[in-house]
Amino acid sequence: MTARIGIVGTGWWACFNHIPTINDCPEAVVVAICDLDRSRLDTVGEKFGIHARYTDVNAMMAAENLDGVMISTPHTAHTGPAIAALQGGAHVLVEKPMATRAEDGRAIAQAAAAAGREVMVPTGLNFTHFSQQAAQWVAEGRIGEVRHAVCQMGSALHDLFAGEPMLETADHLFRPPASTWADPAKAGGYGWGQMSHSLGWLFYTTDLTFESVFCIDGKSPTGVDFYDAAVARATNGATISISGASTVPKHKGMHTDIRIYGTAGMMVFDNERARMELFRMDGDDESATMTSEEAVYDGTLPVRTFARLCAGEPVINPANAENGARVTEALDALYRSAASGAVERI
Repeated sequence: MTARIGIVGTGWWACFNHIPTINDCPEAVVVAICDLDRSRLDTVGEKFGIHARYTDVNAMMAAENLDGVMISTPHTAHTGPAIAALQGGAHVLVEKPMATRAEDGRAIAQAAAAAGREVMVPTGLNFTHFSQQAAQWVAEGRIGEVRHAVCQMGSALHDLFAGEPMLETADHLFRPPASTWADPAKAGGYGWGQMSHSLGWLFYTTDLTFESVFCIDGKSPTGVDFYDAAVARATNGATISISGASTVPKHKGMHTDIRIYGTAGMMVFDNERARMELFRMDGDDESATMTSEEAVYDGTLPVRTFARLCAGEPVINPANAENGARVTEALDALYRSAASGAVERI
């Protein structure tokens, strides 16, 4: 079976990552695109040879018999297209953050359950074999009950969150707009823009759910968060330290460093040093195989998994609707806390 895929939102990331990756997958083909901007729609359609072009997602769903829909609209415009696609019978890949309000994240998860379809959030680190190993270690009780975690992430995106053109995209068809990434009124900032990756990984590997969050932040020149320093309490009583920073030098790149402490041991994940290790109180330690090449973030991994899902193949979905909803709830509380100066409950 060759899956029929529709794209909603034909901007920078759709054209740089999503459409080219699907075009490289034997399991799927992009048959339709949808965007409110007719000029951009025609530009993208001509570039990739896609003839079915829509400005209304419901019209696309009614006409195209789609197996999957990939949504890469601005952050605040994910919920409506995601629910429409699910109700139309398609699996959905929706860019991170899955939503920007806790209630919207839960609405997408409920729509997926009602439709019997999968939602996939492309937080690429979750889709690696070493992350699946980490989740298995925790599920098997190798570190005991999770009691504490340190979740740190940094990215070389100071230009993006300062409202400036992103250096790496100078030769791309489109560039990420400041209106999405650097506007505090439109869910701009490092938390919404990047911490879905680290939080999504934490929730996947530990199955924790946050109960409350307290955050202080540091602002970019446009007034969005450049830096985030937060603590959280999980529903099982575990404590979590959360950190994010956008001013990593460009030649250094993204890094994620997560340590999880349990009653029987601890687990360390550090993609900068290609390290995934388990240390137990009884000395029965383990290491997961990870090359330096595998540790580099790969945005194609979730898309390739989505193509196989839509083609009817069995896949592991490590960033599903529940994961996306928990991330949305956590970030919603984080931003509310940074604004209020108080602990905010989920």
